[in-house]
Amino acid sequence: MIDTRILEITAELAKAENIVIVPHKGPDGDAMGSSLGLYHFLKDKGHHVKVIAPNDYPNFLKWLPGNDEVIIYEHEKERSDGLIAEADIVFTLDFNNLSRCGEMQDSMLASKAVFVMIDHHQEPSDYADYTYSDSTMSSTCQMVYNFIDKLRASKKITPEIATCLYTGIMTDTGSFRFSSTSSDTHRVIADLMDKGAKNAEIHNNIFDTNSENKLQLLGTALKNLKVNHELRTAYISLSQEELDRHNFKKGDTEGFVNYGLSLEGIIFAVIFIEKENENLIKMSFRSKGDFDVNKFARAHFEGGGHINAAGGKSNISLNDTIVKFNTILPQYRDQLAK
Repeated sequence: MIDTRILEITAELAKAENIVIVPHKGPDGDAMGSSLGLYHFLKDKGHHVKVIAPNDYPNFLKWLPGNDEVIIYEHEKERSDGLIAEADIVFTLDFNNLSRCGEMQDSMLASKAVFVMIDHHQEPSDYADYTYSDSTMSSTCQMVYNFIDKLRASKKITPEIATCLYTGIMTDTGSFRFSSTSSDTHRVIADLMDKGAKNAEIHNNIFDTNSENKLQLLGTALKNLKVNHELRTAYISLSQEELDRHNFKKGDTEGFVNYGLSLEGIIFAVIFIEKENENLIKMSFRSKGDFDVNKFARAHFEGGGHINAAGGKSNISLNDTIVKFNTILPQYRDQLAK
């Protein structure tokens, strides 16, 4: 899409007055970085632009340039619905199925706007008029950089845009250590630094602002770590009571699953998090090498994502979910134990 239909998109942008940008529910660094990076770019071009996030997101992302302009749908539904109805273009970033925008889905389906999807997850649906989908990309932020470049506007990347895009690439690549990090990713990062992204400052804002409660919760999570050496799998569980005991805030468990994957010999890691108010167990899957957690999550836990990073959910109890997981695991012995 990005090469063959760029002139059409340029024409759509030329006549668009109102633009809405939507990240996925539970937005992470890549979702907010790409949304705010694109927000600054389009605003600087003279468009009337609003970012509408389905729900709130962690405090460690709220320093991003433009954060104060983000509308949270769950807090301002009527206003958000009006903006979506008036939009000429809706960009959906870092997701590829409208169900991922939660309660916003009905308003999105009713919109007469032109939809543009920019996303790097597998198996995109067909709701968008223009789809830029590439599951080999490190992040949606890298794709937004490419999108701007294809519009022949890379010289228009300001320090604010560079900061937002750098943040999303850094977080979605695990600080550039995941296999999705390509040489092109590093070239993009170098250019963003040249254009004003301050890498040390960004890293500090994301990773070095932990609360005592978060670190104590991490200690509890590590105490709960279980390891199946035979199947090279590790998992962590956190109950609602444990979350409450440490005054859990949104984003506090970010990255916890990677501790299991950091164990020598482990190629599959999972975290199970109890969400009593939502009556579900939230799950994050990570892997190394060829073990496909996207397929695993889709097959067993109503989820999906990437080959080495995916999410899922369960509507049974925390204990029963873990039992179910351990019952399923031996089915993958040939892939895990080799």
